[in-house]
Amino acid sequence: MQFSIVIPAKNEEANIGRCLDSISQVAWDNSQYEIIVVDNGSTDRTVEIARQKGAMVHVKPELTISGLRNFGARQATGEILAFLDADCAVTPHWLAAASRFINDTDNIVAFGSPVIVPDGGTWVQKAWFNVRGKPDQIIDVDWLESANLFVKRTAFRTVNGFDESLITCEDYDLTQRLKAVGRLVSDYRVKAIHYREPATVKEFLTKELWRGRSNYSGIFTRRIDKNELPSLILPVIYLILFIASLAASLVYISGIGHYYLLYPVVLILLWQFPVMLVSCKKNKSGEILTALQLLVLFNVYFLARGLAVVRRN
Repeated sequence: MQFSIVIPAKNEEANIGRCLDSISQVAWDNSQYEIIVVDNGSTDRTVEIARQKGAMVHVKPELTISGLRNFGARQATGEILAFLDADCAVTPHWLAAASRFINDTDNIVAFGSPVIVPDGGTWVQKAWFNVRGKPDQIIDVDWLESANLFVKRTAFRTVNGFDESLITCEDYDLTQRLKAVGRLVSDYRVKAIHYREPATVKEFLTKELWRGRSNYSGIFTRRIDKNELPSLILPVIYLILFIASLAASLVYISGIGHYYLLYPVVLILLWQFPVMLVSCKKNKSGEILTALQLLVLFNVYFLARGLAVVRRN
């Protein structure tokens, strides 16, 4: 068996059928892959649909997302573990592209690519993919997303799989440990489509608040890489400057004391200048509209992550 496809799921009635149908349509020998769905105690028809579609289904309501993936990996017989999210669908050449790494001799232990935006995606989804996406190349990377992640089973066992104490950033943690034993590669040909990426600014804010709270809550349960420090420190600085700018503007508007317009203007510039720099740097398209969209999204991102520090529960 070449591939074991592990799909964690909970209440994915609307998505699991599309996910499994897309796998059944891949241009690959179906005797060379197996599908393992690990359900987290769904109350809808997720389990029923998955079984109807021919997947091996295990119900484990007590496990974290990492625990679900680890359980699936323990049931696997394939040389390569393919972790896929239930709200994703794969392209017909997904496994054909992945098969290039089966007999790899370059010490590649994990590979995949960021999940792409579906046709008809919103401006929020398309603009944020500018940040998440990788170039249409095969390149070494620092980490890989678990939504579309292939790991050699021997390497997965070497690093003892996902850390089951983590409820987010578990993919970053795993691939950092994998990086210590081999190479991580992003291959744009290994494509999966994500159908539940935040579609509106409100959804984006809600998701980043959740991610931020989870990230800061579990920050002391894992080793912090120096490359993470900017993403941990910048939101705090953003929140401080945001509050200072707001306070200075209100004081100026209210006319309290001898207060000059220069003060709020300087604070607002200090608050927004780093955000503008990040937005321009991450704008791979080079389009002005995308830069402006990213300016909005990075303001939302830093605000959400900053608020997560203040309230982590």
